[in-house]
Amino acid sequence: MICIARCAARVRSTGALAFLVGTLGGPAIHSLGAQPSPKIARAVRVSRAPRIDGRLDDAAWSRLTPIADFVQQQPREGQAPTEATEVFIAYDNEAIYVGARLHRRDPKELARAVTRRDGYGNSEKFTITFDPQMDRRTAVGFGVSVAGVRSDFRHTQDDDMRGRESQYDPVWTAATHEDASGWTAEMRIPFSQLRFPKAERQRWGLQMDRYLPDKNEDIQWAMVPPRETGYVSRFGTLEGLDGVSPTRPVEFLPYVAGDATRRATASTANPLNRPLAGRMGLDAKTALGSSLTLDATVNPDFGQVEADPAEVNLSAFETFFEERRPFFTEGSEMVRGNGAQYFYPRRIGAAPHGSATGDFVDMPRNSTILGAAKLTGRLPSRLSIGAVTAVTAAEQARVFRVDSGVTNTVQVEPRSAYGVLRLQQEIGRQASTIGASFSTVQRSVGSQPTLASLLTRESYFGGADWRIRFQQGKYAISGFVAGTYVAGDTASIRRLQVANSRLFQRPDRRDAIYDPRKTSMSGYSAQLRADKDAGRHVLWGAEVKLESPGFEMNDLGRLQSTDDIEYNADLQIRETTPSRYLQNWRLGFETRGAWNFEGAHQLNTWTQNSTATLRNFWNLNVRSTINLPSVDDAVTRGGPYMGLPREFRQEFRVNNPFGAKTGWRLNGGYGVDEFGAWRRNVAGQITLRPSPRVSVSVEPTLQSGTEPRQYVTRIAGGTRTYGNRYVFAFIDRTTISTKLRANYAFSPNLSLEAYAEPFVASGRYSRMGELSAPRSRELREYGTEGTTIATDSAGTRTITDGASTFTISNRDFNIMSFRSNMVMRWEWTPGSTFFLVWQQNRRTAEAFGDPARASDLFRTTRANGDNYLAVKVSYWLPVRFGGAR
Repeated sequence: MICIARCAARVRSTGALAFLVGTLGGPAIHSLGAQPSPKIARAVRVSRAPRIDGRLDDAAWSRLTPIADFVQQQPREGQAPTEATEVFIAYDNEAIYVGARLHRRDPKELARAVTRRDGYGNSEKFTITFDPQMDRRTAVGFGVSVAGVRSDFRHTQDDDMRGRESQYDPVWTAATHEDASGWTAEMRIPFSQLRFPKAERQRWGLQMDRYLPDKNEDIQWAMVPPRETGYVSRFGTLEGLDGVSPTRPVEFLPYVAGDATRRATASTANPLNRPLAGRMGLDAKTALGSSLTLDATVNPDFGQVEADPAEVNLSAFETFFEERRPFFTEGSEMVRGNGAQYFYPRRIGAAPHGSATGDFVDMPRNSTILGAAKLTGRLPSRLSIGAVTAVTAAEQARVFRVDSGVTNTVQVEPRSAYGVLRLQQEIGRQASTIGASFSTVQRSVGSQPTLASLLTRESYFGGADWRIRFQQGKYAISGFVAGTYVAGDTASIRRLQVANSRLFQRPDRRDAIYDPRKTSMSGYSAQLRADKDAGRHVLWGAEVKLESPGFEMNDLGRLQSTDDIEYNADLQIRETTPSRYLQNWRLGFETRGAWNFEGAHQLNTWTQNSTATLRNFWNLNVRSTINLPSVDDAVTRGGPYMGLPREFRQEFRVNNPFGAKTGWRLNGGYGVDEFGAWRRNVAGQITLRPSPRVSVSVEPTLQSGTEPRQYVTRIAGGTRTYGNRYVFAFIDRTTISTKLRANYAFSPNLSLEAYAEPFVASGRYSRMGELSAPRSRELREYGTEGTTIATDSAGTRTITDGASTFTISNRDFNIMSFRSNMVMRWEWTPGSTFFLVWQQNRRTAEAFGDPARASDLFRTTRANGDNYLAVKVSYWLPVRFGGAR
């Protein structure tokens, strides 16, 4: 309530939006974001359920009329498929059953790849998608490949790809069988895994799709034209589901886990060393009514999640990594809004912000998530709801000092509570939407002065967004308004004011907004965009967006910079009808720019992008970019404006079809600027499938070049730039890495996956100098203009400028890293999983800048590092209480 009240006071339209949402939340009105297909299929009730073995030899199938009127969507839109498909749909009180006969003139051409769940590889596959709410916007899909690999997903938007969540993992079964006519598939999908309203006669939206990778052919029952918008709204209709009632069991998923850690730097004298650990927790899921799903977790465990890639970040801004934890990925599209990125779930359970020192320190790797809950779904009134709440524990580091022999604890993270609420109301028959979003973080920093100086006590976000569609989505006007408020100790608010995303302390700011006494800060953001999203040849879009200097949402969201007024516009010219040489092509033109609130033009970029798909389905892409000279208020990291040079970049990419047995990709680029700096990169990927059960991929990357204005440090003194020297240097950088993946599937339910990334990076600094004047692009290079510079054997530079002498420590680096992850995953019974995980994290860093070489990748496995072995077992336990049906 505090969040809503404070945000509403800062975002005036939020109250009006809440009123409008409530007003429109009446009886269900089916939207027509696009014209639905007139096709109708019928499901037939059976008295005896078919056995799910993939053979279609049960009597239940013989009495059904097949659904066979499929057409091509790709590559020949609307034409007859090259292979016939027949589908049967049956049901009883417990489940819906799907049988499919997928003909092949030559079964030897079938592409087969055995992978884990949700990993089709290059296999031929069949997918059936239901819209059980018949809202023409949300849907759930179930697929199976010729190798028997299951896949499932959920659509939260009326779009085939955007809003498609592959993290959706219901409990269902499928099987396949090959014969002389092709292959057959059977599925059993329990009604308990679907959300649909109570009605004597059900009418669902229906889509069926078959993908033949060897022919790059996609066939559909209700064909969706590629050049038009809408997906779920174009489904056909499934009838015949009579006398079916929704079931609402509570699904429990308890787990137990244990791990062993072996650290390379562990000392036998360390009394804090704890190589073994164990834990247990519980996940739960249940339906609330016919439309909403409640997920809850207590002490969740994510030990099976793949490690983040290695990097060397020399920029002023944080790197945002992808969220992979299942609890936060499933249903995430329902929580994220169409605007500011106010929810970045990796903030929850992140590494502690505090630090501790001592002879031996046992620091928690992550904040413990005590519990979390999530509510997602879409009501018959077309109101979508997404909400997440979580509580993390106060974390203590254990510190041992040898001289006293005493172990103490130091609090490094306060207990914190997180909350996110997202509401989106669909309005009208064009499927337009308006939405409201709220989030808050509450921290119990208490009397801890260190934590109070690092973290805000409370933060709030509130926003409203809209997407108004015209002509069945051909045109759209979208945008958002948002406000934030944060409060805490004066030290924590000072930290936010001088952060690289804000830099209130800049000496040349005309608006003196830095206030070291402040205990709170507020700001706003807004965006307005217009798009033409459909049409035969021409698409376009234009946008303007602003973020005030005080806008702050990094407690739970993601934000790199503020004090921005940004614009962009793009024009796309395309052809989707195959020609003699091309399947399709697209030419794109884009311009981007930005000013800050003082009127400084900080970005002026022009881009041309060309994409083509050849008749053999190779994809080609060429991109050219020009950055015109501008000024930047962040590159000096709290200093004055600095000029940026003109820059040109050229990039390319080419890859073969996704369905090829051996897949490959090659991409690269180069860039130059008017200072003579250069950058180049080349990367590639090759995926080998020597057998249906094995896949191996190699993804090497090489990046090298010079950066003429790499920030080094700020040193007090000098008269040219407000009494400080802002030191920069040329840096010669090289980064080489290779991502290696090897997967072996014993069966669709038992797989072994390995990932490894050897990584080396180097950087050599030279030609150091200081910014010659505010807004200048030039450096006063040390060793010229009356200055001298000397470098000792350790790489420390001593600079003399008249009567002033100062030193700059060696910044050269040579880093080696090796990260690996091996996971055995076994779904030993439906919904229940066993994991065996082995992780390595090796890293060394040295202060010399010799260029990294490809041969150094082989040395990374010899670097010191930690080994981590974990075992986890979960058990799916559905409980049906009285009256749950």
